[in-house]
Amino acid sequence: MSSAERVHLAITDRFGGASVAPYDSRNLGGAVGDDPGAVRQNREKTALEFGLDPSRVVYMRQVHSAETAYVTEPFGAEPPALDAMFTDRPGLGLCVLVADCVPVLLADAEAGLVGAAHSGRVGTALGVVPALVRAMAERGADPARMTALVGPSACGLCYEVSAELRDEVAAGLPETWSTTRQGTPALDVRAGVAAQLTAEGVTGVRHDGRCTIETPELYSYRRDRETGRFAGYVWLDD
Repeated sequence: MSSAERVHLAITDRFGGASVAPYDSRNLGGAVGDDPGAVRQNREKTALEFGLDPSRVVYMRQVHSAETAYVTEPFGAEPPALDAMFTDRPGLGLCVLVADCVPVLLADAEAGLVGAAHSGRVGTALGVVPALVRAMAERGADPARMTALVGPSACGLCYEVSAELRDEVAAGLPETWSTTRQGTPALDVRAGVAAQLTAEGVTGVRHDGRCTIETPELYSYRRDRETGRFAGYVWLDD
């Protein structure tokens, strides 16, 4: 098996789980008001479908920060406040939960390192993705070798914000400046993340360009408010 074949990246959708409306049906978010038993079933089923041990999947307590951690095992019942993590441990699945924010999955197959980041508007402005790239580089990853998957998120034509907020975010990251189809101020967080990856030297960037607000098979907080979370997973085979 080549080093690249050891790396797996996946994006889930909202179908095939145990949750009922408004979380129907594969909600993986444990802090959105869904039945904990249904969430547990959904997480276990998803891990098994990916060939992962459900007890070896790491979840963060995402707080829209730039906090990043190297992980070697799941956190248990009380995950720390983090928005990015990475590992070199085979069989350890890293999970990032989203419903409009950008899930970013990173890998340097040669170094045997994979990472995941939750990059919403606040986290992107704070630089959570550059923080993850740099933290992985400190443990031997090379940004020039990295591959990145930028997952589904609210697109720049749908993510309406105030003019003041657009100006504030774009002052630090001009690529986020956008306008909706109706001509109102908006943010393109995906474009901001892509620019950050480029600035860090990551050239192997792929996109799942679906807009969460426009895609019924994905959860969207902006569209539905009370809803679930889909996920990005990344892991290394043995």
